[in-house]
Amino acid sequence: MSTPKAANIQPPNGKLGVMVVGMGAVATTLIAGVEAVRKGLAKPIGSLTQMGTIRLGKRTDNRTPLIKDFAPLASLDDIVFTGWEIFPDNMYEAAAHAQVLDSDHLKSIRPFLEEIRPMPAVFDRHYVKRLNGTHVKQGKSKCDLAQQLIADIQSFKSKVERVVVIWTGSTEIFLEPSAVHQSVAAFEKGLVDNDPNIAPSQIYAYAALKEGVPFANGAPNLTVDLPCMIELSKLTGAPICGKDFKTGQTFIKTVLAPAFKSRMLGVAGWYSTNILGNRDGEVLDDPESFKTKEESKLGVLDFILQPELYPDLYKDIYHKVRINYYPPRGDNKEGWDNIDIFGWLGYPMQIKVDFLCRDSILAAPLALDLVLFLDLAQRTPELKHLGIQEWLSFYFKSPQTAPGLYPEHDLFIQSMKLKNTLRHIRGEELITHLGLEYYD
Repeated sequence: MSTPKAANIQPPNGKLGVMVVGMGAVATTLIAGVEAVRKGLAKPIGSLTQMGTIRLGKRTDNRTPLIKDFAPLASLDDIVFTGWEIFPDNMYEAAAHAQVLDSDHLKSIRPFLEEIRPMPAVFDRHYVKRLNGTHVKQGKSKCDLAQQLIADIQSFKSKVERVVVIWTGSTEIFLEPSAVHQSVAAFEKGLVDNDPNIAPSQIYAYAALKEGVPFANGAPNLTVDLPCMIELSKLTGAPICGKDFKTGQTFIKTVLAPAFKSRMLGVAGWYSTNILGNRDGEVLDDPESFKTKEESKLGVLDFILQPELYPDLYKDIYHKVRINYYPPRGDNKEGWDNIDIFGWLGYPMQIKVDFLCRDSILAAPLALDLVLFLDLAQRTPELKHLGIQEWLSFYFKSPQTAPGLYPEHDLFIQSMKLKNTLRHIRGEELITHLGLEYYD
């Protein structure tokens, strides 16, 4: 295999501005965590960019640098935060309300958090029925609101060298692509006409991409996975990726399902339920918002198990997903799975998984990695012109791919895709794990 030529990656000089949409539990955990790491108060556990290594060359070469030393990523010291939120609380007040981090953690970085105040957000209660925002933009049309967001982005751009926008806001109601989403021209006309198929998250994505700014979507909303956004991404050279952070239950699902498939074990049923009590749980208590999340969660098994190829093992699988709002649990989500599998001669077996996780603690490092990797893609011409960054599928319940191409959900294949992409742009040989060269 020939070694690729290293890409001409622009260095990460200057400040990287991170604009966060929805500055609640995930956002405050991300921002507070980055500052705690910068001050030497904590380790960036869970972040592949900060703690992960990458093997280069043969196993006998013993070359395994940290990813942050191998790829020209922005330094945490160069990150500057701002964003939009439907409530006016500064980041310290928002973090205290979210109750993810304990008071000692917050006290040590309180002055830093208090200085970050959100800008008024674009919000429409029609799309998130369980919240009532008080810190929102007013405009005569969705086009007017989009222009206000563009002005916010332009103002922040003047203070930093580069910008990435990431959605950590609530789950919107279920929407399907419509005529307004088929082209940039149709979408821009829809903004003027206040088309009801244009949700707030789409307005944020449009504003970011219009400004040539990468956009990541941490929720299952129909946002950038649209023909108009793909077109705009390529026009302006602003990278986009999948949607809905792969944090708790789905993370476990994309680990276990490939294991069953690799051993040709059958799956008769997979019942998944969740209880959580944070703002996300409250929003998902609305059936229309839950349907958006359900679609994101349900698609994983079909793509991994491929029942059309293995009908004897997976054709009749019964897959059920439930999410229940339970206020006492707060941000400490519990994901419970009952998996009915069968093996040799069809004999049944069961697996029970009870994952008591912390939703925002799992999501924050994913958000950090996505910001840094999208910034890297923006500085890498070979990646930038693609628009969709499929190599970032590792982070999402719903990876985005080229139209007509099925997504890869297997966590281990996603990890290999991500690391091989880094090797490729740095001019290193791709790793296939064939290993025959050790036995010649």
